[in-house]
Amino acid sequence: MNHPASQRLAAHSTASMEIHYPTSIAPAHTAPPVPVQPGSIPAVASVVLPDGRVVTGYAVTPMQPEPVAAKPPVSRTAVNIALGGVGFLAVCGGLFLLTAFITALTALITQLVILAAVIFGGFIAVQVFSASGHHDGTTVHIRKAVIKRNHFHG
Repeated sequence: MNHPASQRLAAHSTASMEIHYPTSIAPAHTAPPVPVQPGSIPAVASVVLPDGRVVTGYAVTPMQPEPVAAKPPVSRTAVNIALGGVGFLAVCGGLFLLTAFITALTALITQLVILAAVIFGGFIAVQVFSASGHHDGTTVHIRKAVIKRNHFHG
């Protein structure tokens, strides 16, 4: 009993224990059971099948379903209002989707225009910066009103 769990078990087993047993409760009224006889014994019916077999059994009356309460008729005005509400929601949803589509299309076109401007601007910048090293063309200084012409050899 060197294990801690064994020591705890030994400590609990030495404590005083109280055991409770269930007690039966006597019924308030004790009457002997009374056998109940059926009101009438149903007749046994036998049926002869076409192949010669005989089926014997009790005739059972089918259960009658409970009458269903008549549902109040729904007015045509209520139906029209409900259908109008569904149609209105469908139109609102369609307009929302159309608006979202137009917004996305506008953003796409805007991005394409910006991309074209960047590409075209880059092309122009390359042309300007690469042409600045050559001085064999015509240069016009508008502010100084100086016109320099080079001679072309061809």
